[in-house]
Amino acid sequence: MAAMMRQKRKQNLTITGLLAALLVVFGCAFGAPAGAAGLVTAIVTDPLTGVALEGYDPVSYFTDPDPVPGSPDYEYRWGGVPWYFASAANRDVFMRNPEIYAPQFGGHCLTSLSRGYLSDGKPRLYAIAGMKLYLFYSVANREAFVQSEESSLRTAERNWPELAKGLTGEEADVAAAVVDEAVAGETSEAAQ
Repeated sequence: MAAMMRQKRKQNLTITGLLAALLVVFGCAFGAPAGAAGLVTAIVTDPLTGVALEGYDPVSYFTDPDPVPGSPDYEYRWGGVPWYFASAANRDVFMRNPEIYAPQFGGHCLTSLSRGYLSDGKPRLYAIAGMKLYLFYSVANREAFVQSEESSLRTAERNWPELAKGLTGEEADVAAAVVDEAVAGETSEAAQ
């Protein structure tokens, strides 16, 4: 009898999980706000805390051998999301020039961008190239970038303006500003 009850509970949990997944995928058909099911934000954040880089200090990628976890005690809000830092000094450095230390493309995977789609980068899978921080979805994506850095960067930069148009959230303004800067830079280079 107990084994049968456990089996019934497992079935109920499986069915509940499937229904929850279907509601997420088809949420707008059941009354959820339009676009809520496919919400992709300009800056990748931790889904549980809403913090950029899952709480890692963005400055530490450039100053330490490995990224260092930040602390809510040293928080700075930029691009509509909170960023954590390991020290007040790192926070102050970031505040002066966040574009230098923040991951490029809002933390979206560079290799995915070069292939024409968005996926969230993971803070522990990164590369620094040309003094810029790039995140990747998987080790394989990072290795693909290492093997073809220049072409991956060119293609990602070419794809970013179009893909960034579909981003939502208050931080999408940051993505739009970065896209505008990139387009302005290309225009001035082409004129020379």
